[in-house]
Amino acid sequence: MKRRVVITGMGAVTPLAVGVEESWKKLCAGESGIKNVTQFDASSLKCQVAGEVRDFVAEDFLKPKKLRRTDRFVHFMLAATKMALDDSQFSVKSGEEYRVGVIGATAIGSCKTFEANHERIINGLMKNVTPYLIINLSANTAGGEIALMCGARGPHHFLQEACSAGTNAIGLGFKTIQHEEAEVMIVGGSDAGISPTLMASLDNLGAIATSWNDAPHKASRPFDKKRNGFVTSEGSGVLVLEELDHAKARGAHIYAEIVGYGSTCDAYHAVAPLPSGESAMKCMELSIEGAGIRPEKIEYINAHGTSTVANDETETRAIKELFGPRAQEIMISANKSMIGHMWGAAGAVEDIFTAKTLQEGIIPPTINLDEPDPKCDLDYVPHRARHSDMTFALSNSFGFGGINASLVFKKYEE
Repeated sequence: MKRRVVITGMGAVTPLAVGVEESWKKLCAGESGIKNVTQFDASSLKCQVAGEVRDFVAEDFLKPKKLRRTDRFVHFMLAATKMALDDSQFSVKSGEEYRVGVIGATAIGSCKTFEANHERIINGLMKNVTPYLIINLSANTAGGEIALMCGARGPHHFLQEACSAGTNAIGLGFKTIQHEEAEVMIVGGSDAGISPTLMASLDNLGAIATSWNDAPHKASRPFDKKRNGFVTSEGSGVLVLEELDHAKARGAHIYAEIVGYGSTCDAYHAVAPLPSGESAMKCMELSIEGAGIRPEKIEYINAHGTSTVANDETETRAIKELFGPRAQEIMISANKSMIGHMWGAAGAVEDIFTAKTLQEGIIPPTINLDEPDPKCDLDYVPHRARHSDMTFALSNSFGFGGINASLVFKKYEE
């Protein structure tokens, strides 16, 4: 019999707020965290909006030396980890260090540190390049810092898998506990890629929204006919996963249970999804099979929903293929309409929101869905949150390189 895995702690840094509860409250209210870029002069770009984290005070979580030596994405991840551990009230006890592990994730890593130091070289200041650059460019340093923070010496991995990285980190952590390799896994993702280089590249790629500089809160509009690209954003989400009996033995609060995980690859294109949706459909199917349930048990889907024409149509097509006529009855929403695309953190934060959805029976809306694309004709819970008591939910993350990940969550019951 497979071991049961539950979520006992969650921490988040998002464009909406610092902390899970405040972010969740604003998400359910349909509040957008997308604004005009302030971190650099974006006036020469076609897209000048992003989901910046604006209320984050790194000094509240990290000591000055750690701040100086690590990238902004590491700051976010360590802060989210501290919040998740505090929320879980978990600490590694003597003798169980090798039964607690870490799986982190990012898509972009330390791009801000690299840009700053490259500028020093261009300006002839080679001696001013930080000796910690190489450490930051090894993205797994963030995972090592988490392990160091709490004394976790068990299974350790750090993924760099584009937009599905966070969900894959959670899925692998789930499997690690299921297979009896650990009792507790600290898992999640982080990114801080709002930078001139990244946004110029996305601008030239034609991947990000370019029509909403005067109304940034309207820029991310999954499944809407007027969508023309995603909105890049930043932040982190971290979860404490725990074997059920271990959690119950210490009286931990349980948010939800993870019961299924699927992962596939399109093997099709560097950035475009497989148009048929076959690989995305198979990913969802594998996660549902892993959960030991039938597809008709899924009542809600937290969509990848990037606000790009190709992704939204492909995801819709995959859902229809898997669920058949019942696809019309499933409630679906896209958190990215309010938080933008947090890259390697996207899946982790959206998985946190999926757990909250089941726990509280509130489905966050998809905002800006003013004129649905005729090819995207499912129930995307437009404009306003909806109340519904549910048992099973699915969360999707589909990334560059065709990397797909899906998780099935179950409302926790004794």
